[in-house]
Amino acid sequence: MSSNLSRRRVLRTLGAFALSLPFAGLLGPSPAQALNTNEAKDLVGRLVAEIDAAINSGKTGSALYREFERIFERYADVDIIAQSVLGVEWRSASNAQRRAYTDAFKTYISRKYGRRFQEFVGGRIEVNSARPVRSFFEVKSTAFLRGEAPFEVIFLVSDRSGRDLFFNIVIEGVNLAITERTEIGALLDRNGGNLDAMIQALRNTT
Repeated sequence: MSSNLSRRRVLRTLGAFALSLPFAGLLGPSPAQALNTNEAKDLVGRLVAEIDAAINSGKTGSALYREFERIFERYADVDIIAQSVLGVEWRSASNAQRRAYTDAFKTYISRKYGRRFQEFVGGRIEVNSARPVRSFFEVKSTAFLRGEAPFEVIFLVSDRSGRDLFFNIVIEGVNLAITERTEIGALLDRNGGNLDAMIQALRNTT
């Protein structure tokens, strides 16, 4: 496998948990910032530790996917990520459709990227530093994979939903939400723009 192909796979893997910077405004303004730099860094440290434990646990298939779903629920701002990936269709969706889509998206992410995170076996991600950026925190880390040059991974963290959660991942300046937004958009197109049909198709995606 070429280095470029492996790197693209890693990008797609981490892109599962992405939210693009233009959507940071979805988090809304906050008069006071309860989350601090150390807490943001600690959150990412715990996230990275749980990912590492999952991929090196020996679990495979549905057991590993369920573990990643639990990790996703604990550390990711699921609602904001799902909203960003769906894009403008979110605005016209009913509350029931939003709930159904968010649940389907979470399962889709767990299935798809639970498999791909297995490529991290034998590697590690080291958390380096954190700093405030506008209304959120940027936590920088370095990924080390076997046979690959180290590369930067940036997690964006906020407490705007009432919990300390990450809402974006950026690798070497590349915002990765575009990958999933493109795929979800293509799935919606294949279902004739019918959101209910797209949600059902998303549930069935393996």
